[in-house]
Amino acid sequence: MPLMQRPPNYLLQALPAAEFDALHPHLKTIEMVRETVLVAAGSTPTQVYLPHSGAISITVRLSGGQVVEVATIGRDGLVGASVALGADIWPSDAVVLFPGTASVLDLAKLRAVADRNVTVRNLLARHELALFAQAQQSAACNASHSVEARLSRWLLRARELGGDQALPLTQEFLGQMMGVQRNAISIVAHQLQQAGTIRYSRGQIAIANVEALRKSACECYHAVKAAHDRLLSPR
Repeated sequence: MPLMQRPPNYLLQALPAAEFDALHPHLKTIEMVRETVLVAAGSTPTQVYLPHSGAISITVRLSGGQVVEVATIGRDGLVGASVALGADIWPSDAVVLFPGTASVLDLAKLRAVADRNVTVRNLLARHELALFAQAQQSAACNASHSVEARLSRWLLRARELGGDQALPLTQEFLGQMMGVQRNAISIVAHQLQQAGTIRYSRGQIAIANVEALRKSACECYHAVKAAHDRLLSPR
């Protein structure tokens, strides 16, 4: 199948023709509904999810009930690659962050193709490295950078995945995802709105000035993007 006719997802676009043709009859397209838990921490998934649009948040739930985001996956990735490569369990919650569509594939089908094709195994391994790089950078960012820089970085990534339209985000939700008190998010969001960088109202955030947001963001946005481009570019 020509690339332009394949679903708009990194892995599906990058698969060799024979392997895509083998998997194509088994792909189902679903609507991703916001806040749906696609894979629960500690479970063994039976399906992989390959977003075409929207975004999936990878979160860790702490013993006190706090939920913190460690990575996001959009059309540049998939949920379940580590299990397709042989892992027994999925370590975190995978929750729909922004609605969109995704291809769903039986995990056993992908594992069978990966077992017999080194190119597919390498694609999955590079994806997991990119996801690890994102989580690693997120940990460093949370420990070292200001709330303004971190929020700006998060919103830039959200714009990549959610598009140019207003994003359905409350300050409480942002604080939860970033592991920051809501009042700190409120102060920074107000400052960014006063500067004309974002528009915020009724639980929605629209980015008004992308360049200003890039200047507010820390180096981590570009570091993660560079890692993704390096690891996920066509070989």
